[in-house]
Formats: sequence, C-alpha cells, structure tokens
Amino acid sequence: MTGYLEAMKTALLFFPLIAFLFTTPYMISQYHKYGAIHAFRTLIIYSFILYILTAYFLVILPLPSIEEVSHMTTPQVQLVPFSFLTDFITHTSFRITDPSTYWKAFTEPYFYQVLYNLLLTVPFGIYLRYYFQCSLKKTVFYTFLLTLFFELTQLTGLYGIYPRGYRLFDVDDLILNTLGGLIGYGIAGFFQKIIPSREEIDQASYHQGLHVSPLRRMVTICFDFMLYLFFVIGYAIIGYSNYSFLLMFLLYYFFIPLCLNGQTIGERFFHLQIISSKTEEVSKKAWILRRITFYLFYFFVPVAFLFLYVFLCNFLNLGTIVRLALGLCWFFSFAIFYFYSLIRFLFTKKPLLYETLSHSQYQSTIQVEEEK
Repeated sequence: MTGYLEAMKTALLFFPLIAFLFTTPYMISQYHKYGAIHAFRTLIIYSFILYILTAYFLVILPLPSIEEVSHMTTPQVQLVPFSFLTDFITHTSFRITDPSTYWKAFTEPYFYQVLYNLLLTVPFGIYLRYYFQCSLKKTVFYTFLLTLFFELTQLTGLYGIYPRGYRLFDVDDLILNTLGGLIGYGIAGFFQKIIPSREEIDQASYHQGLHVSPLRRMVTICFDFMLYLFFVIGYAIIGYSNYSFLLMFLLYYFFIPLCLNGQTIGERFFHLQIISSKTEEVSKKAWILRRITFYLFYFFVPVAFLFLYVFLCNFLNLGTIVRLALGLCWFFSFAIFYFYSLIRFLFTKKPLLYETLSHSQYQSTIQVEEEK
C-alpha cells in the first residue's frame, strides 16, 4: 500500500508542471473549436491527465538503483496466460474444498495485487467511452495498447535507463488491464445517465462561444503577437532587417486583414470579427481605427514618451534627481494606465478608450449547430 501512495504523491507533484505545459495548447484548441472553455470539460480533461500520470507512476515506482538492477537474476517475462489463477491458489490460503478459506484468501496481499491490476485501467475505459466516445472494440484495443506500453516500459528497463527490466513483463497483466478497461466501458453507461453527455458539453461550449470573453480576446492578442514576431524573424532571416518591425507590423495587422475581411490570422482562427458598434456590421473604417488607436495608446505613445525621456536626459544634461523623477513619472503613469485598462477589461463590460474612439467591438463568428 505504501508503494501505491508513493506513486499517487509523485503524480500529484508532477501534475502542476504537466498541466501548465498542457494549458496553452488546450486553450488554443478550445477557443479555436468552440470559442469558449467549458468548465466541466476542463475538469474531465485535467482529471484524465492526472489519472494517466498516476497510472504511469504506479507502474514504474518505486525506482531501484541501477546497481541493484544489474545484479538481478529474476525472470523478466511471464508468457503463460491466466497463470495468476494458479498463483492465487499457490500463494494464498484459498482451498476450493474449504469455504472457510474463501474470505481470508480475498484479504491476502496476492489477491490485492491482482485486484489492483484489474482496477488500474477501469477509469481509462470510463473516459474512453464517456468522453472520447469510443466503441467497445476501440476501448478494448486502446486499453490493450496502454497496458502494452506499461509492460514494455518495465521490460526495457525504463527505456534503457536500467541494464535490464526491473519488473516482470507479465501477459496476465495485459489480460487483467484490458479486462479492467472493458469493465470501465460498462460502468461508463451509468455515468452517461447522471452527468452531461459529450454532446451536451459540446453544445454548451458552442453557446458560450457566442460570447466574446476577455480571456478569449487576450489569447487572440497573444497568438497574433507571436505570429507577428515569426514574421519579423522570417523577414530578418532572408536578409531584410531594416525597419522589419514596422514593415511586418503593417503587413500583419493591416494588409493581411484587408484580404481576410478585416480579421487578423488570430482573429479568424479564434472566430472573432471586428464590427461597428453603431451599425453592428463589419466596417473597414471600424477595424482600421480600432487597430490604430489600440497600438497608439498601448505601444506607440509609451515608446514615444520613453524616447522623449532619453532625449531629455542625454541632450539637456539633466541632473540625476531630475532624471530619476522623470523616469518614475513615465513608469508610474503608464503602469497605472495599463493596470486600469486591465481591470476595466477583465471586470467590467464597459468599452475601453480605443474601442469608444473607434466605435468598434468584437463579435463571435462561431456557428451553433443544434445537431452537433
């Protein structure tokens, strides 16, 4: 039991890191497909990741030392099917002719080892049928592949880290784990009756995607900015580095949208469209003014004031105290402006200054299809 608890603790320690690495692609995929991140779907996906981590660590832990493994002489494979039945009789007090031994045998360590192998993949079968909508054949096949991966991990000594396998490759584990997935498939039928189905979650996600959330806008902005940087780097690689930031800025944020009905690549990918807040229709004037005012307020003006500060410091021979005072004024002025904008953006539905001046707003282009 100590070994199982150790594996669970290790999985919990690694889970935040794995979840962090998974979060960005997960957000991108959800906003691209649905335009929203459904809370219950997120719970399912992240619990599935935690389950897979726990199952993996249950298979490989505890890790012995390399020296200890190099001196092992125990068998590495067991290829006789259903030998666990004869081993159960051999390694427990079970006697078929003596009913009084039945309960005791089922409380002995060997039985729990068999039971744990069976239970290991039961959640996997539940996830496959309930969320991933796999058929019975696919559930059995994928469960078999998962347990084969676990067994090969043991047989190869953790992919060659150890000089030999430190645990037994057991065909009975393949049988028991696959059977566990099959049991999970059956149990999933019960879950489907008491919790929202995958189709219901999808429909709720599409309906949520009709609303443009602040997080979706932030993801879009970051996505566009990363692509813009790739444009800049690519332009510099081919040998044209002069004014690369400005030229690629005009190309990415203005010339490309001219070909995409006013959308950047990120906005089209995440199903966002800039429209006029007056007419609620797509307007070239609205999206052009929106981009100009946005980057004017949040990039060009702060940078212009920074250059002005540098000019004043270098060419007017200002004293140290004056330089420090001007620098602090520049920093705190724009820090307060950015912070105020962020709070207003996240916690109110009121338009920001650049949205008011450009008379523009975002609308979602997600299409809700009831038959999905």
